[in-house]
Amino acid sequence: MSALHDESRSVLVADDDPDDFLTFEVVCEELSFKIVLSHVTNSDALLKALDEQLPDILFLDIMMPTLTGTHCLRMLRSNRRFDGLPIIMYTSMTDIENVEFCFREGANLYVIKPSSFQELKQTLERILTINWKKAMYFPTRDSFVIQAQLKP
Repeated sequence: MSALHDESRSVLVADDDPDDFLTFEVVCEELSFKIVLSHVTNSDALLKALDEQLPDILFLDIMMPTLTGTHCLRMLRSNRRFDGLPIIMYTSMTDIENVEFCFREGANLYVIKPSSFQELKQTLERILTINWKKAMYFPTRDSFVIQAQLKP
């Protein structure tokens, strides 16, 4: 196991859907990475959580109450305090307008919520393999969207 797998990382999930978070949580328990997982369900709770402590990675749903994830993304990227925070858009929204907006506003990746545990597990392993502490990862537009595809 690599040092990257041994190192614990904090992950904050901002998603108002309890079923989506439960799936995320169950999959995280099966990963070979050490993850300290936190959850908020709206933008107010997100901003409060980020004020208290910055996670290593933020997974941000677009369709949240109060302020949408796109509003939160714009707000976070306009604040220098969050320059080093990897923001992964985690959504079921597949329209090009949202993808383009999130790319333009500085999200690090755009993940279309996988439909199975196995797809989510492979997606999270891919994201957690990136050494975010070493260097922020801003992919090209062609590799910005992650849509799960099962490996054989």
